[in-house]
Amino acid sequence: MNIRTGGDTLLPARDAAFMRSYLDALTLVERLHRLLLDVIKDEFERLRILDVNPVQALLLFNIGDNEVTAGELKTRGYYQGSNVSYNLKKLVELGYMHHQRSEIDRRSVRVRLTDRGRKLREVVARLFATHAEGLIARAILDADAMDEITNALKRMERYWTDQIRYIY
Repeated sequence: MNIRTGGDTLLPARDAAFMRSYLDALTLVERLHRLLLDVIKDEFERLRILDVNPVQALLLFNIGDNEVTAGELKTRGYYQGSNVSYNLKKLVELGYMHHQRSEIDRRSVRVRLTDRGRKLREVVARLFATHAEGLIARAILDADAMDEITNALKRMERYWTDQIRYIY
């Protein structure tokens, strides 16, 4: 049995079922990311932290104790395009990050969290810790299930990265 998937493409039923699952997974990944931003926004509103948006909060969280450039954040796959530079500039202006020109390459600016930035990072870390505890306490996910999800997503990430690097 073949199933039409759009256009004139026919896939065997087994492949069409996989395609439906793949598209469902893509939708879930996108929706989960938006929900994560909403959860952070909700927590910040509850705590009356109104000067930082959820994307900026994740940026602070991901930088942590490191000193990095915008290029390094892009290379690590955390952020895309000029969005990084804009958000880093805003966080510096708001006093959450310190920036310093690189001694080696004067065009490059290295950034790190200020004390204020580390405090905000801790708010996000506590939020994530609370979520992790809730997932376990409510038996929604255990460590094995989380590892399975994470490993599957890493395999997808590798596949997509290979598509970008080697196919074109």
